Amino acid sequence: MATLQGKAMTACVQPGCAGVIDSGGYCTVCGFSLSLPVPFIPGRSEGSSGSRGSASVNGRSRRSGPHAGPAEVDRTPARDPASTILTDPQVPESKRFCSKCERPVGRGTDLRPARAEGYCRNCGHRFSFEPKLSAGDLVAGQYEVAGCLSHGGLGWIYLARDRNVGGRWVALKGVLDSGDADAMAAALAERRFLAEVDHPGIVQIYNFVQHTDRRTQTVAGYIVMEYVSGQSLKELLAQRRQDGQSLPLPVALAYAIEALSALEYLHGRSLVYCDFKPENVIHTGEQIRLIDLGGVQRIGDEAGPVYGTVGLQAPEIEKDGPSPASDLYAVGRTLAILTFDFADYQTTHQYTLPVAAEVRLLAEHESFYRLLRRATCPDPERRFRTASEMTEQLAGVLREVLAVGDGSPRPALSASFGPESQAIGARTAEDLERPPGAEPDVTEIVAGLPAPLPGLGREPGDGVPHWRDIWYRGLDELVADRAGQARAAFEDICDLLPGELAPKLAVAFAAEASRDRDTAARYFQLVWTVDRSYVSAAFGLARVRLAAGDAIAAEAALAAVPDTSSQYPAAQIAALRARLSGTDHGAITADDLKAAGDRLSLLSLDPARKQRLTAEILNAAVGYVTAARRAGNGELLGFRLNARSLRFGLESTYRSLARLEPDPDRRGDLVDLANEVRPRTWS
Repeated sequence: MATLQGKAMTACVQPGCAGVIDSGGYCTVCGFSLSLPVPFIPGRSEGSSGSRGSASVNGRSRRSGPHAGPAEVDRTPARDPASTILTDPQVPESKRFCSKCERPVGRGTDLRPARAEGYCRNCGHRFSFEPKLSAGDLVAGQYEVAGCLSHGGLGWIYLARDRNVGGRWVALKGVLDSGDADAMAAALAERRFLAEVDHPGIVQIYNFVQHTDRRTQTVAGYIVMEYVSGQSLKELLAQRRQDGQSLPLPVALAYAIEALSALEYLHGRSLVYCDFKPENVIHTGEQIRLIDLGGVQRIGDEAGPVYGTVGLQAPEIEKDGPSPASDLYAVGRTLAILTFDFADYQTTHQYTLPVAAEVRLLAEHESFYRLLRRATCPDPERRFRTASEMTEQLAGVLREVLAVGDGSPRPALSASFGPESQAIGARTAEDLERPPGAEPDVTEIVAGLPAPLPGLGREPGDGVPHWRDIWYRGLDELVADRAGQARAAFEDICDLLPGELAPKLAVAFAAEASRDRDTAARYFQLVWTVDRSYVSAAFGLARVRLAAGDAIAAEAALAAVPDTSSQYPAAQIAALRARLSGTDHGAITADDLKAAGDRLSLLSLDPARKQRLTAEILNAAVGYVTAARRAGNGELLGFRLNARSLRFGLESTYRSLARLEPDPDRRGDLVDLANEVRPRTWS
C-alpha cells in the first residue's frame, strides 16, 4: 500500500503501471478507474470462446468496448419463431432486379401488371421472386418448412424445423438455382468452409443440402443455419424512426464494436462478409449476431458472385472485388444510417457523407464525424487498415461521447501514444516571476506531448503518409513558429485516429499558439473531460479561460486536478493566481480574496514561495479595499480586511522575503517595498 501526503493509496491494477489510485478513483499515471466495470474487449475472452462481454443490469444490457465504459441498450425479449413468418411473402417491385445484369425486372406499367417471374428484357436471364418452398415441404428428408422469413440477395430465407434434432428451429438460405445436380453439389461443396466459422457473434452453419422443386424439377441448394431470435438493427431503427429518432450514438457505437469483433474473426481466416447492413445484424438477448452468411467469400476469390447493397457497398468492389477494407466501409455506412436521418444514402450520398453543418449529430460529435469519414473514404488505402484498428478508434470515440454526455471521465491506455511526458504549463505556472496565465514555451510543449508508440501491423499504401510522420512534421512546424501549419498536421492525425486524445491535445496547443483561443479551449476541455491523466489540458484550459477574462472558469479547471497528482501544488498555485488576476482589482470580491487565502493556507510550500503568494494576495486585497473605499468584514491571512492592517501585513511579508533572499540587490529591493507599503505612524 503506497502513501502520499499521509494518505493510504491503492496501487493501480493496470499491467505495467506504477501509478496509484487517487481519491477520485483514478490512477495518477494511466488514468484507469476502479469505479468503471472491467472492460469487455471484443474478440478476446478470459474464459471459453463462447463467453460474452455484457451483463444484465435491471433488464438492460451494458456494452462496452476496450476500456470504454458502459453503454446501455435495451434487452431484446425472445420471440416465438412462428410469429416471425410472413403471411403474404412478396418482394416489392422497387426491389426487383436481375441477378445477372442488375437492371430492374418484374415491374408493372399502366398497360400490364407486375410479374413475379419471367425473363429480363435486357439480358434474357430468368428471374423469380416467388418462394420456392411452401409450408409443409420437407427439404432433404429432414427440414420441415414452416414459412418465409425474409428475402435477401440470394432469394428467400425460410423457417423450418429439424426433425432429426428434436424439432429445433433452423433457417434455410438459398445458394443458387440450377437444373444441374452436379453443379449444385459442387456449389455446395465450395461453401462448406462456412461450417468451420465458429464465433459467438456469427450465426452457426449446420448443414448444406439440395432440394428438387416438384413443380419445375429444378435443383436448389440451401445453407441450413442456426435460427437467431431477436430484432435486427433495421427493425430497432424503424421503431425509433416512428418517433423521429435514431439509435443513440453510444448504443450504435457499442453495436459496431461487437460487430467488428466478428468481422475481425472472419478476416483473420481470409474471409470477407461482403454484405454488412442493419438487417444482417440481430440483437438477441444481450448480444448481437451476424446472420446471412450467403455472401461470405474468400479474400481474393474472383470467380464467385459478389453480393452487396447499394449505399453500403464500397465504390471499388465492382473493379477490385470485396476485401476487409470494403467490409469496414460498410460498417461505417451502417453507423451513419443508424445514428442520423440518412434517407439519401442510396442516391445523392451513395458514396459520400453529408457535411457536418447539415447534421446536428455530426456537428456536435466531431470525432464521430472524423471516424465516419475515414471508414468510408473512397480510397480503400486511406480507410482503417484492420477491424481491430477501427475497433480501437471506435472505443475511443465511445469513451469521448460517454464522458461528454455525463461529465464522468473515461480514461484508457492508448495503443498509439504513450502518456504525456510532463504536465505542460505546470512549470510555467509555478514560476512566480512570470505573470499568471503565461504560456509555456515551445520547447516545453514539444517535450511534454505524448510520444507515438512503436508501430505494429501493416503500413499505409503507396503515397499515403503514416500518421507518425505527420506527427513529427507537426512538431517541427511548432518549433519553427508556424502554428497554423502545425495545427493542420495535427488535425490530419485527428482524421486518421479520431478516437485518440493526444492529437487533440496537440491541436489545442497549436490553436493557442495562433491565438485561436476558442478552438484551444474546446480541445483542452474535451481532453480534460475524457481523461484526467492529461494534466496539461487542465493548465491549458485555465490559460485560455484566463486570457478571455474568465478567472472563475480558469480556477475551476485547475481545482479539478486531484490532490494525488504530482502537479497538484502547481495547479493550486495557478488556481490561486488566476482567481486574483482574471480582471482588474476593482472587480475582485471579498469571496475571491477569501478563496485565495484559504487555498494558500492548505498548501505545503517552501517559505519563500509561500511568502511570495501571501504578498500577491495582500496586494490584491489592498487594491480591493482601496477601490471599494471601505473596509471589508473578517480577516485575510490573519489581517483585518482594511487598508491599514493589510499594509502592515504586506510590510511584514516583504521583510520576511528579504530575510530569505540570498541576493543582496534583491534583498534591498524587498526592504524598499516594505518601507513603501508601510502605513504612516507616529513612530
